[in-house]
Amino acid sequence: MSGVPFQLPTISTDADVRRAFARDASGLEMTADAIARPTTIDEVAELLREATANRTHVTPAGAQSSTTGASIVDHGLLLSLRNLSRIHEVNTDTRTIRVGAGAIVADVRRAAEAVGLLFTPDPTSEEESTVGGAIACNASGARSLRYGATGPHVRALTVLLANGDTLALRRPALEKNTVGYPVAHDPVEWFVGSEGTLGVVVEAEFALYTLPSQLLGLIVPFAHEADALAFVVAARRSTVVHPRCLEFFDQGAMDIARKAEGSSSWATGATAMVYVEETGAVEAHDAELPLDEWLALAEAHHAMAEDIRVYDSPASQHEARRMRHAVPATMNERGAARRSFGGRKVSTDWAVPYPRLAAALQVARRLADDAGIPRGIAYGHAGNGHPHQNFIAQDADQLRQIEQVVYATLREVIAMGGTVAAEHGIGKLKSRWLPLQASDAQQRVMRALKREFDPYGLLAPGNVLG
Repeated sequence: MSGVPFQLPTISTDADVRRAFARDASGLEMTADAIARPTTIDEVAELLREATANRTHVTPAGAQSSTTGASIVDHGLLLSLRNLSRIHEVNTDTRTIRVGAGAIVADVRRAAEAVGLLFTPDPTSEEESTVGGAIACNASGARSLRYGATGPHVRALTVLLANGDTLALRRPALEKNTVGYPVAHDPVEWFVGSEGTLGVVVEAEFALYTLPSQLLGLIVPFAHEADALAFVVAARRSTVVHPRCLEFFDQGAMDIARKAEGSSSWATGATAMVYVEETGAVEAHDAELPLDEWLALAEAHHAMAEDIRVYDSPASQHEARRMRHAVPATMNERGAARRSFGGRKVSTDWAVPYPRLAAALQVARRLADDAGIPRGIAYGHAGNGHPHQNFIAQDADQLRQIEQVVYATLREVIAMGGTVAAEHGIGKLKSRWLPLQASDAQQRVMRALKREFDPYGLLAPGNVLG
């Protein structure tokens, strides 16, 4: 099953083409035997039929922004869906949009905004990630605090199975249903988050929402990290402020963000900061936004009040989000520089119940200190109890040390009621952590689904189940 014993016009075995698709954001490098670049759904179906007939492994990929190695493979066929990028006209009556799996997330957002509607999925890499990839790992982002991850906004899917058969799936509109096992009530749920292992998503329909008429952003610096994390908890519990995102930056992440913005002299006494977005209560879009209430909450938690920044225009808010994106982008660059030494970036996306985030970060840092490795830079979705810890392994020996610390951290996270992966999926890198969280019974159910839809085990080898 390692080779590609069939030839179709959309398949290339050229060495340069194969190398161009050999990396994603995980820091791994894997070169497939061949690359397929179909331009239509029919071509994808033909490829899958041929792959099944020849028992060839097929790994679907979008823009290859995966941090878990899910979009690369070292054998078989890598199926690039980038060309399935059509964005259909927004249906303003039903508030939906239908898009190809290769459409870039930010382009879909802009298409919705052009008619005054909101497309809620917002991974940090929205300019470099596809909707197919967002569905594959049930991606989330800064606004997920209010709107949730990608999955709940998927209304319908077109999926091709390993044998090329088409499934047209739509979420039921029922409010009540007791027919059979709940796991079978909504087949869309089978494929959201399945990372290409059950079928190939080629098209999707998303729900759209009213675009908020106002948006207020704030960056709130703190001299002490504990105060920043207490501020996040208070904001979540407040009835007078209505955050749609609460993004945390520790000192290392804050230093990267400041450098990217060119304001290294700002808030130099801070060890942490929180980025907030406020759009008002869901049912009161036109009410005055509670800036004074945010400032009072910040001061109550000992924020560095004179250094609070307010972003009240689209241009300034864009710059604030660009500053946020600079953190993972910089860490990716640092990790890439260590590949030739056997190192790379090691990223985590564990999560705990949000009131326990401060305790979880303390444990994670203690474990790093005890192992004698540099602490990971922590940033991200504190409002959901979901930080990213990014480590840079300088070489292969330090990579092993970091992975041991991550394993120990995840055991503590699970004990706190958390998850080993909250946003980026499992892919290949994290399949070893799956048994920490999923029971034997849960794993058997997943394997049963895999056998049902992909009986020869051809799709996305190594992803999720290893």
